[in-house]
Amino acid sequence: MATKSAASVKLSPLSDRVVVKATEESEQMRGGLYIPDTAKEKPQQGEIVAVGPGKYEDGKLVPMTVKVGDKVLYGKYSGTEITLDNEQFLILRESDVLAVVA
Repeated sequence: MATKSAASVKLSPLSDRVVVKATEESEQMRGGLYIPDTAKEKPQQGEIVAVGPGKYEDGKLVPMTVKVGDKVLYGKYSGTEITLDNEQFLILRESDVLAVVA
């Protein structure tokens, strides 16, 4: 099975990993106070931009259930953050994806 990826991303995740671009949340003001980027919680929702081929179990390839373009929710501290072409991405296992947002 060929790896699917978006044109702007030059990553090909291996095994059962996916590349997610976190959705940007709008700047929040609470009580008129500015909240710096370091104090804000990281988003837990994003869009899948690349998908690996799947993982092998008992010698058989188990295909991925998520696909490029899916909007997903993922665990707060899951995955590895990377920067590519000045854009932030998250590489995580398919098992770290909690749900697909319809």
